[in-house]
Amino acid sequence: MGMFNWKEKSDASLQAGGVIGPDERLPWPQTAVMGVQHLIAMFGATVLAPILMGFDPNVAVLMSGIGTLIFFFMTGGKVPSYLGSSFAFIGVVIAASGYGGTGPNTNLGVALGGIIACGALYFIIGAIVQAVGIGWIERFMPPVVTGSVVAVIGLNLAHIPIKNMAPTGFDAWMQAITFVSVALVAVFTKGMVQRLLILMGLIVASVIYAVLTNGLGMGKPMDLSGIANAAWIGMPNFSAPVFTGNAMLLIAPVAIILVAENLGHIKAVTAMTGKNLDVYMGRAFMGDGVATMVAGSAGGTGVTTYAENIGVMAATKIYSTAVFFVAALMAVVLGFSPKFGAVIQAIPLPVMGGVSIVVFGLIAIAGAKIWVENKVDFSDNKNLIVAAITLVLGTGDFTLKFGGFGLGGIGTATFGAILLYALLNRKT
Repeated sequence: MGMFNWKEKSDASLQAGGVIGPDERLPWPQTAVMGVQHLIAMFGATVLAPILMGFDPNVAVLMSGIGTLIFFFMTGGKVPSYLGSSFAFIGVVIAASGYGGTGPNTNLGVALGGIIACGALYFIIGAIVQAVGIGWIERFMPPVVTGSVVAVIGLNLAHIPIKNMAPTGFDAWMQAITFVSVALVAVFTKGMVQRLLILMGLIVASVIYAVLTNGLGMGKPMDLSGIANAAWIGMPNFSAPVFTGNAMLLIAPVAIILVAENLGHIKAVTAMTGKNLDVYMGRAFMGDGVATMVAGSAGGTGVTTYAENIGVMAATKIYSTAVFFVAALMAVVLGFSPKFGAVIQAIPLPVMGGVSIVVFGLIAIAGAKIWVENKVDFSDNKNLIVAAITLVLGTGDFTLKFGGFGLGGIGTATFGAILLYALLNRKT
C-alpha cells in the first residue's frame, strides 16, 4: 500500500541532525524507540483527562491507539499526529454528567452520547472542508488566531504540573532537576540520544529521584509494587453510550475547539516540515471525528491531535508518520496490558511534572512559531489585541457561565479569538 512506502533514511542523516519528513523513516529499531518516546509524551495527559472526568484510563489509552490508527488510514499516512484524550471535553462532560470529582463517573453513558454527537459534527465539518476547501475556515481562523489557540493550549495546561504535581518543596526541586536534565540532553548530546531528549531526561531524573528517596530517604520513595502485582493481559472496562438531547447539545460544540486545535497543529507541522499539509485538512478533521465517535462508543474520552507529540516532533525534527503508526500499535497493546500501564504510572509524579513543563512549554512555542512562519504583523492593532486577549483568557482560565453551563479556559480563548478577530476584521 502507498501509505506504507516510507523512504528509509540512514543513521548518518540522524547523526547530522537532519530532518526526517512525514514520508521518510529511520531504520525500524530507531523508529520503535521514537514510538516509545511519543507514547510517554502522550501518556500523562491521555491518562489525566479521563481521571478528571471519571473515565477508565486504560480504555482511554486503548482508544488513543485505535483513534491514531483510524487517523493514519483516513489521511493516507501523510499527516504525522497522535490522537490522545482532549482536555476540551472536561468542563462540558462534568456539567453534562454531574460528575463529583472522585472515583468512577456513574453517569458516564450520558457523557459518551454527547462525545459521539461531537465526533459526528466534527466529521461533517471535515466533509465540508474536503468538498469545498479550507478557505472558509482560514477566514475565521487565520494564523494569528490558530497560533494563539495552540499557544494557549500549552499555557492553559501549565498549572497542572506546577500546582498539582509538586505537593512538597522536594517535589518542586525534583521537577527542576527533571527539566534541567531534559535541557542538558537537548543541547549537549547528539544523534539518537538527542532525539530521545524527553525519554532520556525522564530516565536520568527517575534514577536521581530513586537515589534521593529510596536511598537517602528525602521524599516519597518510588513504589514498584504496582508493576509486580499488575497482570500482563487484562480487559479494559468498556462502557455503552446513552443519548440524551441536553448532553448532546452541551458537548457537540466542542467540535469547534477541536477544529481550531487540529488546524493549528497541522499548520504547526507544515511550518516545521516545509510540506503543505492543507490538502489533507478535511481528511484529518474526518479522521479525528470518526476516532472520537469510536472512542465514545466504547467508554473512551473524545480525542484530538496531540500538541504534546508535536512538541516532541519540534524537539527531535522527526516527523515520520511511521513513528505514529508504531506508537499507536504500542498504545493498543498497552490498553490490554495493566502491567505496562503500571510501569508508566510508577514514574514519580514530580518527574512526570518536570517533563510536562517542558512539553507544555514546547506547545506554547509551537503557537508562536505559527506567528513567525506566517509573518503575523503585530504592528497591526487587530492582530495585537486578538493575540493579547486570547493568551490571557486561556492562561487565566477565564470562564463564562450560560445558565448551568460554563465555558472556560481553552474554550473561551478559542471562541474569543475567532469572534474577536471577526469583529475587528470588519474594519478591513
